[in-house]
Amino acid sequence: MSDYSLKVENLSKKFDDFLLDKVSFYVPKGNIVGLIGENGAGKSTTINAMLDIIERDSGNVYILDSEKNKISNSIREKIGVVFDENNFPEDLTPQKLNNVLKAIYFNWEEKKFSEFIEKFNLPKNKKIKNFSRGMKMKLSISVALSHKAELLVLDEATSGLDPIVRDDILDILLDFVQDEKNSILISSHITSDLEKVADYIVFIHKGKVIFEETKDNLIYNYGIMKCKTKEFDSVDKKDIIRFRKMDYGYEILIKNKNEMERKYPNFVMDNIKIEDIMLMYVKGEM
Repeated sequence: MSDYSLKVENLSKKFDDFLLDKVSFYVPKGNIVGLIGENGAGKSTTINAMLDIIERDSGNVYILDSEKNKISNSIREKIGVVFDENNFPEDLTPQKLNNVLKAIYFNWEEKKFSEFIEKFNLPKNKKIKNFSRGMKMKLSISVALSHKAELLVLDEATSGLDPIVRDDILDILLDFVQDEKNSILISSHITSDLEKVADYIVFIHKGKVIFEETKDNLIYNYGIMKCKTKEFDSVDKKDIIRFRKMDYGYEILIKNKNEMERKYPNFVMDNIKIEDIMLMYVKGEM
């Protein structure tokens, strides 16, 4: 039995104006992996290709101990998916949706679904088409968590939600992975959410994986080093991941923050957030 809920290897998909180029990453069991990148970077394409929603050109996908590139009905039962838009019939109410889903999912948990509907203050008899974006997202999350899934795949699942509800959902996700066979892949542009819950971060830029790192390594080991223009030439080029020219001098993305503090004691060394790292890779220079 594999230690991974999901393995994506060299996944590629070519469109007229975009190439998803040999994307590889892993989701270990009992972990939350955050998928980040700017709009159009390839996050949704990656998710759609790995779930066979769109046909991939090449690459291999293993989900929950499945054979290579085979998602059987029994495996699909164990995958909870939340997309960034509603995928349920708009004329249904949550109550009617429950009746439909309990006929579809072998492991449908009607009681749990009802509990989530109540927790999220969703009206049971109101048509989905009259829900706000945030309400539709909460409904989708309720469904994903109500059929004994072992892998959750969430595409911008916290988008459109207020901070209080987002925090509630993050708590639910953390509870979900307490059972160490359960795992989550979550794409989000709200990197502060991922800082709260993710174990690993996968960064996609222009269809390629730039890095796959533990969240703690990114937050505690990376940093921004600041120096004046005249000091920049003294920096060892091997220490520079990316740099940006600013009005006052340079900002330099570095690893091994403690080592860099000893090596460059007169430079300002700032802590960093995941969003800062992403911006440096996108907007910075080599």
